[in-house]
Amino acid sequence: MAKVAKQPVIDFYTYPPVGTDDWRYVFQTAQVRVLEMQMLSPAALLDMANAENFEQAAGFLAATEYAPPPAPAGSKQGFAEMENILRLRRTAVRELFAELMIDKPIVELFKTRDDFANLRLAVRQTLTEKPLGTDYSNDGNVPPEIFEEVFIEENYDLLPDYMAEAVERAVLAYYQNKDIRQIDFAIDSVQAEYNLKIAHQLKSIFLLGLFRIQIDLTNIRTMLRIKFTGSELRNVFLKGGFIDLERLSHGLDVGYEAAGPLFFVTPYHEVVQAGANYVMSNKSFLRAEQQCAEFFTGYIRTTIQITVGPQPLIAFLLMKESEIRTVRLILTAKKNFLDTKLILDRIS
Repeated sequence: MAKVAKQPVIDFYTYPPVGTDDWRYVFQTAQVRVLEMQMLSPAALLDMANAENFEQAAGFLAATEYAPPPAPAGSKQGFAEMENILRLRRTAVRELFAELMIDKPIVELFKTRDDFANLRLAVRQTLTEKPLGTDYSNDGNVPPEIFEEVFIEENYDLLPDYMAEAVERAVLAYYQNKDIRQIDFAIDSVQAEYNLKIAHQLKSIFLLGLFRIQIDLTNIRTMLRIKFTGSELRNVFLKGGFIDLERLSHGLDVGYEAAGPLFFVTPYHEVVQAGANYVMSNKSFLRAEQQCAEFFTGYIRTTIQITVGPQPLIAFLLMKESEIRTVRLILTAKKNFLDTKLILDRIS
């Protein structure tokens, strides 16, 4: 513990700075501010969570942009129809983001999220000798068909350099002991490095803070999951976050009751404390996921202090995607008759 205490203290209380105004974005910022006011309120999401069944939960969306089409007489609203609506809304918000964003490298940067997701799928299927599927995202920079061609022909030159490096790291990590989790760790590591590199190139204080927080929250989740499974995995934490890696490693060796205090000098004390306590009492990561999502959302909401700039556009994209995921989560839970308490523990 004494060794950890000597580590440098983070130089902000809760959230890092979000940068300064950029007056090129006057119109764009005004537009997303209006759209923010049309988002679902926390009360609306709670009403959905407390609904008696899937049909009632979907019914709460009737006056929103997620309104389901009228169901034929005598039939019930289907989950597949709602899933399609949510997918279309996500595509629409991403297209709007790309249209409004003046700095196109930022658009390309956020599209790499889908590129890396596609890469994980392709590498997993290839290394485990399962047939390559067709369920790739179309929202990335690299066309989905390229992934199949890359792995069928083993021609990694078709991929951007950073993705080819991710493949190489993932393959090497997997064949050390054929642990499929190592694929995700390796690709996550390359993605984190790439995000920070581009944020530095763009000289974006906000993106640097955003990606460093994402790294920290990923590491906190990893720490709790490794503790829960009793795994001997080490050296799997992502580099580049605000939390020093020694603190995270030490967190693997202490009990759940000591995990929160270990992070007291960091902004993540409540995240770890609540997440660890819930794992200890409920054998579940619901509260950890909820706390991580809440902390992340809290940071992007600090962009309200920006009058004009790309930060509010990025924040709107991320908040809207989060809203869509939450709606999907609630509807999926209702479709599968999950206990309302579990839903509430995850979203509030």
